[in-house]
Order: sequence, then C-alpha cells, then structure tokens
Amino acid sequence: MSEGKLLNDRYQLLEAQGKGGMATVYRARDKMLERDVAIKLLRDDYSDNDEFRERFRQEARAAANLSHPNIVTVHDFGYDVGKLFIVMEFVPGSDLKTLIRKSGRVPIKDAIELMVQACAGIGYAHRAGLVHCDVKPHNFLVTPDRRLKVTDFGIARALSTIKHDEYSDVVWGSPQYFAPEQATGGAPSPASDVYSLGVILYELLSGTLPFVAPTPEELARLHMTATPVPLSEYLPEIPPALEQIVAKVLSKEPSRRYRTADQFGRVLKTFGTQPAPSVPISRPISTPAPAPSIPESTPDPKPAPVSPTLPPKEEPSTNPYAELPPYEPPLNIDWATVGLAFLALILAGGLIPFWMWVYYLYNPPMG
Repeated sequence: MSEGKLLNDRYQLLEAQGKGGMATVYRARDKMLERDVAIKLLRDDYSDNDEFRERFRQEARAAANLSHPNIVTVHDFGYDVGKLFIVMEFVPGSDLKTLIRKSGRVPIKDAIELMVQACAGIGYAHRAGLVHCDVKPHNFLVTPDRRLKVTDFGIARALSTIKHDEYSDVVWGSPQYFAPEQATGGAPSPASDVYSLGVILYELLSGTLPFVAPTPEELARLHMTATPVPLSEYLPEIPPALEQIVAKVLSKEPSRRYRTADQFGRVLKTFGTQPAPSVPISRPISTPAPAPSIPESTPDPKPAPVSPTLPPKEEPSTNPYAELPPYEPPLNIDWATVGLAFLALILAGGLIPFWMWVYYLYNPPMG
C-alpha cells in the first residue's frame, strides 16, 4: 500500500518502517487524536489466507489484553480496502537485533539492564496466561533512552490451551532462538520463552549466537543436542556466576531452567546490583574460532519441518552446566546488632548472682 493512504478515514500512512514475513509496519498519523502511531498491515499475499488472517487477529487480541511499560500497546484493530491492520503505539528507535549488528558485544551492565526489561515484559505475559513462543531480538524495540518494549504476539499461545503431551509436525518460531522442546514440535511453556531469552543474553554478551547452522533442521538439532561454547571463551572477564546463570537457562530440559521470565529477571536484577570485583578474574584465555556468518531468518516466523524423533535424554554427568543453582546474593549480617545482643546477654547473666544474694539476704536458709 502506498504511503499517504488514509485507512478508515483516520490513520494516514507516512513511511514504511520494516517488512516482515507476514506484514509491513508503517509509521502513521492518527488524525483524530493527532499523534504518531505504528500500523502493522497484513501483506497482500497473505490477505486471502484464512490461517494468516486468524493469526493476525490473534496477535491483536493477545496484545490488546496486555498493559505493561515493557510491552507495545495495541490501540486499535481495523479492516479497510480489503486489508487487516493493527494500530499500535509508535516506539522511536530500533529493534534489538539491529543494535546487536551495529555494536557487536554489549557491555555486561548494559546487557543485564536490557534483559531485565525484556524479562519484565515477557513475565507479565506469563502472569496473564500467555506464552510468547517467538522471543527474539527482532521483536524487542529499544528507544534512544534504552527503554525496551516487547512486540509481535502473532504466535502466542494461551497456557489454558496447551497440553503437556501435545505434538505438532510443523514448528512455528525462529530456529536461531526457539527452545529444544519447540524444535521437536513439543508443547511450549513459559520456560521455553526463558530459553529464548537466554539465547539473546548469550548473543548480547558474546556477539554471536550459541548455535549457528545453514539450515533450520540443523539448527533444531543443535538446540536439542549440542552444548554452546562457554561464554568465558569469548569474554574471559565474565563473572562465573553470570556464566552459570546463562548456562542454566540454556539447559535442554525445561525443568532445569528458571520457570518463568519473572524469576529469570529477578536473578539478573539481583546479580546486576552486586558490586563488581576489584580485581579482574584470572582465567586461561583461549582464542575462539571466528564466528561463522549468521543466517538471518525472516522477522516473522515461518514453519520449519522437524524430525519427530525426540533427542536423547540429557545426562547430567556429561554436561558440567546441566544443573546449576540460581544466583544467590551474599548473606548480609548486621554485626552491630549481633554485638549489642551479645552484650545484653552478658549483662543479664551477670545480674543473676546479685539477685540470688538479695533473695537469701531476706530469706535466710533455715538451719
């Protein structure tokens, strides 16, 4: 659709912001409320496809029920000139994937700050009974003042509709970021979104994805069976506790990860408030092989066939990162209070002989 077109006699398209596998996003002007908005317009080649039309409506319904500072707000849903469109708040800035391409590795402090916001938005969706199912940096918008907002709930699933033993022959999602259980066509869960958040954090810290392959099938196999290169190979100064946190959320078994994005976010926030070590951590430094080029997926997910054969069970003894406890802050003890309590105990004990003397003074023993 050409720029300048007026939808529903209200929304004037100004300029295209991006094009995905299913829709094109425009910056537009709401003539009624005199404000900029984003219009997500279903592409012509999908407008006549009932499945894609239903997914588009589902995205609008799912996102419209979510109100959170770290989730893009949906204002309206409409139909005009044979096209479906979603009206959303306009978020100035860029998506996180573009920022990663420009900057490469992100400093630890900045990476944690961004991921805490992402966990807050995804965690709110979890509390509302939704699994995003397509968590990737393309769907995180970052403003110039570093506020992050989650978007694109096009394949989100309501927890109430997910059966633990369900299986699908077609996988919806992005192969670089989806969880092992999604790669096998299994049931997604909030822990699946946590795994995808872990992939993004790994990418932020290392500048590369944990798994790179030329085909979606090979990527799916790596997610199911391979162990990523430890982050310390790319970032020797990384605190061991943070490396353990990332290894935990990239566990193959969902039960070994943090259960929800809220829990993951609390762990990262607690870690981020700890003082940095005064002396650099000494590690043997090995030079990693140059990262191969990363095949880019389309911003919107496309189905990827996967083998119905389930991966072998993960053996804890062969994976040093298989079972790692969540990061716990050091115990803070108020030694002044403990000292005062101990002194009071000594003083109270010293008064016992005095009171015994007074008692026997007025109550001498009969003899």
